[in-house]
Amino acid sequence: MAPAPVAGLYEVRLRSAEGVHILYTDVRAQHVIRGNILELASGRDLTEERLRKLSAIDFRSLPLDQAVKIRRGGGKRVLAIFSDAYCPACKQFEAELQRVDDITIYIFMYPVIRPDLAEHSKAVWCAADRGGAWLDLVLRGKRLAKTGCQDPVAKNLELGRALGVNATPTLIFANGERHSGGLPIPQLEERLNGR
Repeated sequence: MAPAPVAGLYEVRLRSAEGVHILYTDVRAQHVIRGNILELASGRDLTEERLRKLSAIDFRSLPLDQAVKIRRGGGKRVLAIFSDAYCPACKQFEAELQRVDDITIYIFMYPVIRPDLAEHSKAVWCAADRGGAWLDLVLRGKRLAKTGCQDPVAKNLELGRALGVNATPTLIFANGERHSGGLPIPQLEERLNGR
């Protein structure tokens, strides 16, 4: 138990297969409050901010050699994404992401929506231009035949399960904070810029 951001309340953390959850209680644990604490003056969701910190991942610990790398502009800002080529939200987010510059994106191919089509992700890995092949598959539905190279797709599935990735896309920012689902570009830019 730790003090909550509201006097008289305490934070209780629970971990499940879906990740970390926060409940609140009074000092004598006679009452439990389930829900988010919103700071009205600023409009901030204090519970969501706390959950982001609690579920953060050390970005440097990610096995980036298992990810498809796409660099735009100087590539100064970094983002890791667990993405499935057959996830509608992933496709929509990838289309929006085309407008973001000065970024290096590491895509951990995570075929959980249509595991029967995991061969398409494996073929992306075997392509000479992995980034181009990924974008062709996700944005244009262009599929390649796998050529027999070693791919990291099974390792990415294990990694995602170990990290509690339960949704695609799951975004991981340089500061280690994660976000399940896509983000509108203005919000994404804020998070990429450390705000």
